[in-house]
Amino acid sequence: MLIQCTQKLLNEVKRKPATDVEQEAPLFSWHANVITIKRKIAVVLVNDNNRYAVVLYGLRAKDFQKLDELIVRAIQQTFREEGMKDDVIEQYLHTAGSIIFTKTKNRKTVARLNKASENVQIFADLLHNHSLYQTDAGMRVSRLMVTDGNSGYIHPNKEMYRDLQAFVQEPVISCKAALLKVTLELGNFEVWRKIIVPVHMTFDQLHRVIQEAFYWQNSHLHEYYIFASDKEGLQPIVNLVPDEESLEFERDIPTKLEFGIKLSEYLPAMMKYLHDFGDDWVHKIEVEEMMDDFDKNYPVCLEAYGNAPPEDVGGEGGYEEFLNIMADEHHPDHTEMLRWGRFQGYKDVDIEKINWSFKNMV
Repeated sequence: MLIQCTQKLLNEVKRKPATDVEQEAPLFSWHANVITIKRKIAVVLVNDNNRYAVVLYGLRAKDFQKLDELIVRAIQQTFREEGMKDDVIEQYLHTAGSIIFTKTKNRKTVARLNKASENVQIFADLLHNHSLYQTDAGMRVSRLMVTDGNSGYIHPNKEMYRDLQAFVQEPVISCKAALLKVTLELGNFEVWRKIIVPVHMTFDQLHRVIQEAFYWQNSHLHEYYIFASDKEGLQPIVNLVPDEESLEFERDIPTKLEFGIKLSEYLPAMMKYLHDFGDDWVHKIEVEEMMDDFDKNYPVCLEAYGNAPPEDVGGEGGYEEFLNIMADEHHPDHTEMLRWGRFQGYKDVDIEKINWSFKNMV
């Protein structure tokens, strides 16, 4: 595998770049750069054939002594998070062979590398300190539309899937998944979504899925409660929270950060997801089916019923008042409420739009 490094990265690696090396097939060749984000060192790799990005973050001086090993692991882990088959990943890495560090090829590829590095900085909020391998950031950057070098545009992640499928001559995506029924618990309204989710997704990613499915605007705190079985009435066994500050509150059950915890660690347990502790929207999450061979690496909404309330409407009572005003064109607050509802994201449920959002998220 050819890793074509900027001079700055070669200085960090402290290795003399190989010369007179045979040119690798572009699929097995990457360009790499080192940048600093939030006072920490990151390495950004971009595939020569499709501009797919892989990111490492939080490297120290000693890590550059084994950068070849870290790059292999980063590619392996990012591909795995994409839902690619293990045998496809192994075949790719085996064919790519040992890493050879050399100089960058030309200005065009360096410009593409610099653009990817800029995009990683844009999504710096996705970078974390839990691991060197920043799969979320790499996958997010790889979903940005880029030029194809001619007059068109491509999505690097989709190009990587196509390239690998052409390489192995078989579909490359296959993962375990769960069909979830997510019900917004309301007394007088029926609102639910049925969604297939890959179980290698994490709970912080599921949070974004639920936000998209119910048109929430990710503007409030949330948390999960995981139960010991799929039956209600039992005490939760763990509380998953989105930030370290939430860990400081005393609770009767263990509390963990949701970040990095995969759904597979708890499913098929029944769960509850709470959004907005003021309006107190409770979502019951039930597993209807576990699947062994899901052919997509993103969620799919199969069914949807009922409109979700707008943000900050004041709970179910406020939602009822909102609907009454919306239904009465002669109400003095009708026009203002219509405008406010749109601003708060209130709209009719649309499966096609939900699935479009799912397909383009990490």
